[in-house]
Amino acid sequence: MTTPLIIDTDPGVDDAFALALAVASPEVDLIGVTTVFGNVSPELTTRNALRLLALLGREDVPVAAGAARPLVHPQPHVSRAHGGDGLSGHADTLPEPTRGPDDRDAVTLLKDLLEAADSPVTVVPIGPLTNIALLLAAHPHLKERIARLVIMGGGVRGGNITAVAEFNLWSDPEAARRVLVEEDVPVTLVPMDLTRRCAVSAAWLAELAGTSAVGAKLVGLTPDYLATYRRFLGWDGMALHDAVAVAEAVRPGLLEVRRHPVDVECAFGPGRGGLLVDERLEHQGSGVDIAVDADLDGLRAFILDRLSALGVRQ
Repeated sequence: MTTPLIIDTDPGVDDAFALALAVASPEVDLIGVTTVFGNVSPELTTRNALRLLALLGREDVPVAAGAARPLVHPQPHVSRAHGGDGLSGHADTLPEPTRGPDDRDAVTLLKDLLEAADSPVTVVPIGPLTNIALLLAAHPHLKERIARLVIMGGGVRGGNITAVAEFNLWSDPEAARRVLVEEDVPVTLVPMDLTRRCAVSAAWLAELAGTSAVGAKLVGLTPDYLATYRRFLGWDGMALHDAVAVAEAVRPGLLEVRRHPVDVECAFGPGRGGLLVDERLEHQGSGVDIAVDADLDGLRAFILDRLSALGVRQ
């Protein structure tokens, strides 16, 4: 039996790989995609999601546009790592979608899909958590319809936007705190501490590009992102942050987790958007399951195998 899956996303190069991995995995049924501001403007994140699903042959999946700004305070800027269009300036190399976004907004689509699903749905938020916070606030009765939130975000040991804050949580700290601290939905948090360790090499990308036209298109979206990560990593590779979260959603238990209480700093100052993890306490009660380790080579091989197989099917 397949697990129904919804991805809430702000494509984004690593989001593109995450969407492709979901489509490529028979364990899950991608039933919806919702978009949010983040890496680029909400207009571009929605357009990118539609183009990526066209590339992947899944234009049957509804795409709904969501939050255009954070819950409370404006976001200071968008990410520059993904290029001006979110896909290293190569979004127009993807197929033109034959359908537009769903008439429903993201929260309404999430509500409708959760209510209609035959079994609890895994939701994978891989951008700012604004849509998810709004859903849980407006429709609290639907929490029981969510099997798990597998969230890419936060940094236990530091951030990539500030010394302490990772981009997704920093983009809307108030929303992140509502989801991670104030709600009681099961959460697996996949922080950048682990996703950065799972970075893939230029050789890995070249191997994927050689598998099919689809693989080549995905790799063709990476130049700006790859250039950024060459500087961050100090070697020729890039992080697939969001794809790591989808991998855990596809194959639960792929990542090693530890449960800790968490908080998110919402005050203005140098700590804003930071993830606060109380590592003194590890228990089976309240808290968040935080991904701390994985078989890194096995994880890279798993993602490559799935994406390569998708290309063959195409």
